[in-house]
Amino acid sequence: MAEGNNAVAETPQNMTIYINNLNEKIKIEELKKSLHAVFSQFGKILEVLAFKTLKHKGQAWVIFEDVPSASNALRQMQGFPFYDKPMRIQYARTKSDIIAKADGTFVPREKRKRHDDKGKKRKDQNDANLAAMGINPAYSGAYGTTPALSQIPYPGGAKSMLPEAPAPPNNILFIQNLPNETTPMMLQMLFLQYPGFKEVRMVETKPGIAFVEYGDEMQSTVAMQALQSFKITPQNPMLITYAKK
Repeated sequence: MAEGNNAVAETPQNMTIYINNLNEKIKIEELKKSLHAVFSQFGKILEVLAFKTLKHKGQAWVIFEDVPSASNALRQMQGFPFYDKPMRIQYARTKSDIIAKADGTFVPREKRKRHDDKGKKRKDQNDANLAAMGINPAYSGAYGTTPALSQIPYPGGAKSMLPEAPAPPNNILFIQNLPNETTPMMLQMLFLQYPGFKEVRMVETKPGIAFVEYGDEMQSTVAMQALQSFKITPQNPMLITYAKK
């Protein structure tokens, strides 16, 4: 960890953060979606990069629109238990191409590493076109599908509005105001860091809500207090209450 801290001190602040010690068993697309979900609370994300190559396993880059967002993310998320492994975060050592192009300092590099050479020109052009249309290149098409995970509706059904009388404390939490792109895996990654986590249930016909079950009401209360108003996106602070039984 000492080396990581030195790297943070030596590398100038910039809009791109470099993350390592990531769980290598997670599929690349799911990893990028989950990183986007966790880091988007700190500001607008231009792109999330992760690669399948052996050399880049367990690593990712998150490119923010501005330096304060990247700095805040680095401070707040350092050591965050992401898929059961603490994230190690530092500023990227080189300015990402997408930022260089935006501020006019981009200079094509002739001697790129092999993994950057293949198809990079085409990818950059596609990314630029998507960005011009307001679409995040890393996620075009990724959020449009539902992951192949069981989405079992809560037996008691779900209501889109808060109940008139709050439910008494119990072991199941009712989550509202989730963005439509939220997946069970994203929520699991957030809630499993608290003791007693059992499962996430989403209602396929009613996007924006979910149920999270813990072993007992004390454990669910700890998670609720810790994640109340957590923003999966800047526009979507989570509203967490006890579920009606």
